Amino acid sequence: MSRMTARIPRHLLLATGLSFALFGNALADDPVRRTDLTPKDLKRVEKVTSPTSDFSRPEPFERMQGGAATSTQPVNGDAFSHFSSNITFSEEETFKLGNALFRKFWVSSPSSTQASDGLGPLFNARACQSCHLKDGRGHPPEGAADSTSMFLRLARPARTAEESQAVAELKAVNFPDPTYGGQLQDLAVPGLAAEGRMVITYKEEPVTLAGGETVSLRRPHYSVADLAYGPLAPDTTLSPRIANPMIGMGLIQAIADADILARADPEDRDGDGISGRAARARDHRTGELKLGRFGWKAQNASVRDQSSGAFKGDIGISTPDAPHSFGDCTEAQANCLAMPTGVQKRLGDTEAPDPVLDLVTFYSENLAPPARRGIDDPAVLKGKSIFYTSGCVACHAPKFVTSRKAENKAHRFQLIWPYSDFLLHDMGEGLADGQQVGDARGREWRTQPLWGIGLTERVNGHTFFLHDGRARNLTEAILWHGGEAQAARDTFAGLVADDRKALIAFLESL
Repeated sequence: MSRMTARIPRHLLLATGLSFALFGNALADDPVRRTDLTPKDLKRVEKVTSPTSDFSRPEPFERMQGGAATSTQPVNGDAFSHFSSNITFSEEETFKLGNALFRKFWVSSPSSTQASDGLGPLFNARACQSCHLKDGRGHPPEGAADSTSMFLRLARPARTAEESQAVAELKAVNFPDPTYGGQLQDLAVPGLAAEGRMVITYKEEPVTLAGGETVSLRRPHYSVADLAYGPLAPDTTLSPRIANPMIGMGLIQAIADADILARADPEDRDGDGISGRAARARDHRTGELKLGRFGWKAQNASVRDQSSGAFKGDIGISTPDAPHSFGDCTEAQANCLAMPTGVQKRLGDTEAPDPVLDLVTFYSENLAPPARRGIDDPAVLKGKSIFYTSGCVACHAPKFVTSRKAENKAHRFQLIWPYSDFLLHDMGEGLADGQQVGDARGREWRTQPLWGIGLTERVNGHTFFLHDGRARNLTEAILWHGGEAQAARDTFAGLVADDRKALIAFLESL
């Protein structure tokens, strides 16, 4: 069966480890089908999402990466900050309120601004916008730049059979460091010591490409310094993460589960060397198992879950979905737990009660992908052809048609071009962080969407890519690909210089 089909046979679904009950199938012997489509719609969707073989001209609607939601505003530093073009006038107001909260700086408690206190006590940022600057991509510390948009995840593996079972059942995605919790917090409120600071050293490694060109890759090594509460546990792993761009998240959420699962092939039954796996995630409110599609390891199933997790871990702000008013403080940090919280009973039981999370979620769901540029440029078309023939589309799936049952009308039945399959892939030892996160293993990462990638420098003033920003440009990012992507990476390295430039030109048009 083609990976572009809108259904998945029973044996492939079972191989993902996701139950039929999870996706609401009544008959276990039936393939999973898109229940939102009529037979006529299904044929249309299969036709329009089939991979092209004509690279002489752009495909219909290719410029509009986010369908009708695409922003066609002038390209500038705010290119990632526009709302979906097809939301209603009243929804524009909701978006703007969410934007204000996304940019809001939280302060420590107690404070005269009672609707804004509750920061930390330990934290990495004071506002969502501090990490997602201009709603774009974070960066590693470079020169005088700070590390606000990059932090270290802390986790240890299961130590007992009971803990292993908890991870298998997704009752836990992993286990935090007993002293420092799930994230190294490099900032703290007055009167409290920050946990420590991230230290990065790089080793340059030359790579020779076809034609004799040499590219230097920088291999990072991570450690921590100035630990204020004692040593880390011996088995705690460090996983660096930069903030992801925010565009198109509501459209990603609207992709039908069946279309993502259709591309999963964990046992590589088709023999192409690509073994994408679907990740499961538990809903933060209900505990229900769903398909994970957000975060570097697809550990969250919804934009709301991604948002509540960031409030808790990054800023130390409690929400109804993550009611932890001490943020990531652990029992070993008594001084942290003795600090005042920002909970105001007259406003609710958390520091950011509804509708704060609702508004931030809506904002995050409706940041529009920008329109493509130069789609009919001969170099771009040539690069697109090479992107396909090199095997990149095996993971970076170009297009989907979103569900007719999407919660927001603006996201329904849209042809979108995210260039991702949203599955977990083994990316090789070079990119491995050794940290399990739910279903994701230490060498696995979710395929990153590529829409908007060509505007990173315009919006964020840098070209650092991959989960830790080690790649200083797109060429380096490709050359770091390993594991399931090794063949595509080697093909790129073996291209003549003009073909490599064409492929990069295509990526820069996204």
